[in-house]
Amino acid sequence: MLAAARKDMLLERLRRDGRLVAKDIAAELGLSEDSIRRDLRELDAAGLAVRVYGGALPASPAVVDYGRRTAVAPDSKARVAAAAAALIEPGATVILDGGTTTLAMVAEIPLALPCTVITHSPTIAAALLDHAADVFLIGGQLFKHSAVACGAAAVEAAQRVSADLFFLGVTGVHPTAGLTTGDPEEAAMKRVLASRAAETYVLASEDKIGTASRFGVLALDEVAGVVTDADPADPTLRDLVAAGVRLIAAD
Repeated sequence: MLAAARKDMLLERLRRDGRLVAKDIAAELGLSEDSIRRDLRELDAAGLAVRVYGGALPASPAVVDYGRRTAVAPDSKARVAAAAAALIEPGATVILDGGTTTLAMVAEIPLALPCTVITHSPTIAAALLDHAADVFLIGGQLFKHSAVACGAAAVEAAQRVSADLFFLGVTGVHPTAGLTTGDPEEAAMKRVLASRAAETYVLASEDKIGTASRFGVLALDEVAGVVTDADPADPTLRDLVAAGVRLIAAD
């Protein structure tokens, strides 16, 4: 089998099974594990897979820059945003992560809803200008890829706040890899924000379910629920439930 055809087969297996084990594929094809690992390295470099110990996971399409991300699954994000916004009760204090799904969520929050919003995203803060909510903006070095503040100053400021809910944006939700994103500093900031809220809910549009990125954010058992509009027949959802995840359907 030619290398190009072999890579196509590997990608199809990733889509079908949600992960690849290099030694199993090598045995099936009668090739060396080194050959399969080389294929996986090249797929990883092309952004089509994420190499992990012993194999690979499907790569998330949500790791592109902020501007391009607005065009990824907009209808799905709108459904997730509406379901997430419905979780905010009057008088609540919430932390909103950055990202395009969270920005869509702002549009679903009633303008007159009395609440407090804490965010490290200037984009999210600006979108709340016409809302009744009190808005607190966490500052720091701007990570332009996601339009959020990260770094030591942002972490220090975040450690001084507390909230009822944190709405977390990630680029991948996978039964074994957990919750992941594409940058280590951003992942660290998300963990700090999650530690400052009583409950964390994950915003997971359909493109993120069953995929993974390079850096871990939280384990699945560290969140209160995952808000998603993924097809209920998707086997990944069954695996997530088996892992103890509470799924909140976004219709």
